[in-house]
Amino acid sequence: MSGVGPVEPGEGTHAWDAVEPGDATRAWDTAESPGTDPSSPSPSPSPRAHPHPRPRTRLAHAAHTAHTALAARFPRLARSYGAHRRAALSILAACALLAGGGYLYATRPHDPQPAALAPPFPSQVVDVTYLGGHTVPPGAPPRTFAFEVLLEVDSGPPVTVTRMAQPYAGLSVTSAPRAPFRTTAGSARTIVVTMHVTECGTVPANAGLPFLDVTLRNARAIQVHSYILGPNYAQDLSDALQVACSNDFR
Repeated sequence: MSGVGPVEPGEGTHAWDAVEPGDATRAWDTAESPGTDPSSPSPSPSPRAHPHPRPRTRLAHAAHTAHTALAARFPRLARSYGAHRRAALSILAACALLAGGGYLYATRPHDPQPAALAPPFPSQVVDVTYLGGHTVPPGAPPRTFAFEVLLEVDSGPPVTVTRMAQPYAGLSVTSAPRAPFRTTAGSARTIVVTMHVTECGTVPANAGLPFLDVTLRNARAIQVHSYILGPNYAQDLSDALQVACSNDFR
């Protein structure tokens, strides 16, 4: 009797297993390949097939768990945190940058402050000018004469005149006002200088370039400065000495 019936499985062939609905694997993936042992365990699925991979570290796992719990309990807070997370991180980064810059600026080496300028020497700011003859003070002894000078202080701290003198041993010098007296910067003072001849033999008959020694003091130093008062002073002094010592100069 001839006919075609169902094909019987031959040697080395296997029937396909039925695939249940919802099975994620394909039938041909589960079919045993030729030469394999049916009793051997099937290979484990690839890690990539795991729908929820575990966090790599415990810290990340704890953070993920806390975030999930926060989102479940406080959904509005979680949404607000997610919306402002980037802005908050930007603000924190800016604050850290500013703090680091401030620390670097505060700890950087600073240039030393320049030292304050010292006040000028008194002789650099004081000028003495000859004004002319002056009447002899009342009660002055014979062979006495007087003249006026103007003392000016240009700048700096106040200057004190502690002494006025001249180079001739036979002449004594006094002043009005009497030394010491003080003159402030930007002001001038008129001084009457009175000279008395004590010994005619030690004074010149003709003073060529006489000068006046003035001791000056300010916050910077004490100086003795010799002021040459010019030809008018030299002429007036020579005339006064001639009158005071006329008998001795003959």
